Amino acid sequence: MPSSIFNSKHPAILFTKLLFAACAILAILLELAANYVLKRHSETYSRVSQQYAGALSARPATPGEPTSVLMVGNSLLLYGVDVDRLQTLTSSQVRIYPVFLEATGYYDWLYALQRLFQRGARPEVVVLGVGMHELFANGIRREYAPLMFLESRDVPKVASDLKLDRTGTADLLLAHASAFWDIRGVIRLQVLRHTVPHSRDLFTLLQAQPSIPSGTDFQATLSTRLARLRALCASYGARLLILVPPTPSSGKSVRQLELVSHTVGVETLVPLDPSTLSERYFLADEIHLNPQGAQLFTSALADYLPGVASPHTERRLIAPQ
Repeated sequence: MPSSIFNSKHPAILFTKLLFAACAILAILLELAANYVLKRHSETYSRVSQQYAGALSARPATPGEPTSVLMVGNSLLLYGVDVDRLQTLTSSQVRIYPVFLEATGYYDWLYALQRLFQRGARPEVVVLGVGMHELFANGIRREYAPLMFLESRDVPKVASDLKLDRTGTADLLLAHASAFWDIRGVIRLQVLRHTVPHSRDLFTLLQAQPSIPSGTDFQATLSTRLARLRALCASYGARLLILVPPTPSSGKSVRQLELVSHTVGVETLVPLDPSTLSERYFLADEIHLNPQGAQLFTSALADYLPGVASPHTERRLIAPQ
């Protein structure tokens, strides 16, 4: 009797083992394919990887050298700052190390900066430019950021900060550890963009911006976040500067940001007052600067950035009205 039971289960056990082996092989093949696509065909990954490697070489300037400035941010800086032109205009005073990743906000850069510092980056000034809405975002970008900006030990801290449940924490850990899991959303979007006409414009319209709180919530949240960023930068000998890229919806909040940041000892830089730019300086999405707007913003930034780059400068900088 025991022999017959064993024999009746044997095919099921064999099938289970074969199925497990097939799944393991498929997972390995998907991971290898994702790594290949990521490193050979992803413009975003290639750009951020090169910028990240450059940022790791940032070191305090010796006498007579330009101040090292690590400039990080999202698509508002990617579209709004011509880094080559900015570097040319300020080459005698600052050395800029840019790292820009689209759709990122406060928590992305909190942990990205921590990782950069831990891996050896030593800029004298850190410039963060993500926009007003993104300063209040309660999340991190699902693609690229977990893989490129986090350490494994950061995952529980991020999960705690974002109040993730076990499923969300597991998803974040997988996105950090697996290239396929990290870029699966990117692959899906690429498929849709090649099969659904105008899908890029549709996704842009459907993407909701984080809300900006008002009153005491604005001050409390922003004070806490800026103080945390400031403490992180200061622990590695860097000064934090918040750069405000112009967006049509940020005008009312800029003054509040400037006042709150002053109370926690963080400098702000607003090269262009958002209310002074008309629609013709923005792309069709009415969020990002077009080439003409970027030229204005870059020129204005070149005028103000050297003034805050000096290690001995402690001031709040805002463009005159």
